[in-house]
Amino acid sequence: MLSGHESIRLETKRVSGKMVGKALETVCAFANTTGGWLVLGVEDPSKARGPQRLYGVEENQEAVDELIRKLGTHLLPAVDGTQIFRVPCTLRDGSQGSLVALHVPASDKVHSILDDGTWTRGQASNREMSASEITELSYRRGVRSAESEPVDVDFDLLVTDTWRLYLRGRGLAPTGIADQLYRIGLAKKVGGELRPLRAAVLLFADHPGALLAAGGTRADVRVFHYRGNMIANEEVPNLRKPPKTLSGPLYHLISQTHAHVLDELAGGLTLAASGFRTIHRYPERVIKEALTNAVIHRDYRLNREIEVRIFDNRIEVLSPGLFPGRITPATVHRAGSFARNPLIATNLREFPEPPNVDAGEGVRMMFSLMRAGNLYPPQYRELREQAQEAIIVTLLNEERPPVWEQVSDWIDRNGPIANGDLCRIANLDTLKASKQLRRWVEQGLLVADPNRGKRNMVYSKPTGDATNGRPDLLS
Repeated sequence: MLSGHESIRLETKRVSGKMVGKALETVCAFANTTGGWLVLGVEDPSKARGPQRLYGVEENQEAVDELIRKLGTHLLPAVDGTQIFRVPCTLRDGSQGSLVALHVPASDKVHSILDDGTWTRGQASNREMSASEITELSYRRGVRSAESEPVDVDFDLLVTDTWRLYLRGRGLAPTGIADQLYRIGLAKKVGGELRPLRAAVLLFADHPGALLAAGGTRADVRVFHYRGNMIANEEVPNLRKPPKTLSGPLYHLISQTHAHVLDELAGGLTLAASGFRTIHRYPERVIKEALTNAVIHRDYRLNREIEVRIFDNRIEVLSPGLFPGRITPATVHRAGSFARNPLIATNLREFPEPPNVDAGEGVRMMFSLMRAGNLYPPQYRELREQAQEAIIVTLLNEERPPVWEQVSDWIDRNGPIANGDLCRIANLDTLKASKQLRRWVEQGLLVADPNRGKRNMVYSKPTGDATNGRPDLLS
């Protein structure tokens, strides 16, 4: 810490009366970004070096007390999970004193300071957020959802067979649809007039994608079936057939997409290179859960369709938007349920044979069934660098070697793995271990450290996420 510079996840401050306001801005910014450490009693690195930076909190303990008190009264809402550590040390003048280190987790909410705005963290400083940035962050974290926004769609377009099926499922008599949607929270008043929410259009309209397209959003599913294991960047796409666009109310869209994907997989594939046929072995429930999650939990404000990509060796399901709340690719299998679109999720359960009966257990089921089938676990990634952000889940159609479970557990406990580690774990020679590591990289199960040379390369899981864990600052 003393030899480093302030960063997106680290800030140091000497304590003074003026420190309190700036420190609150840093806590707010950390919570609204990726979390971080605020260390009090340490001079700015531009003003001192090494141990000469250690002034201690004894300079102004009253200011530290005021900051700790205001963490609970001036941050709206309060940042849950903030930890405070007192660290004894030898100060710059040789006396004994202490620092105070605050660890601020990345939050699943959007935080502001009482009478002092909403802040985000840059590479080494804080910046007040604009109104549009606050709105964007609210959507990304699931604090706000496009499903709850009123849309300019005529109620008569929602009086469909799907609406009538829904009414029967709830035991309701068909009366005026506008009033009924209002009473169940799927319509709201705008300027004194009722308007259906986007969730109602998605649930009941025969063609919700077409109705919502005028507002710059999409709601359909596109299925692509490719030859081989890659998308060829050629003049003629390596598609086995033209892409299929599926649309309809979400209850039917999920079942239609599931049936279509299963039809595509049913006959197996003839591999051009060998003439052999390969059979897709994904458990049917896993495929349906991946598709159901994509439809229910996608971000419906984004102008992008759900994409299903079928390759010879895998299926990819791409869902617009990022993980809401504190869920990450590394924790999705144990994080439980966080519905970005609770209106959609709740009302789908009112249909006969609802697609989302696993309420919070679906992803765990996917991992369990893939493991029982001796297949690799589902691989989750966030695509943050695209024009429209998305989550992609990959299901590999390949038997998992017994050693993978040992390697996966080893990485979870020890961090990145090297060739020599795999040799010891699996009793392999160097060449076979190297080939296996390269194979796992090709499959997307591991990523090579770009900062290492070939001779001392280490590998980690792409789903590893250090930003939400507590960095080892105090060791």
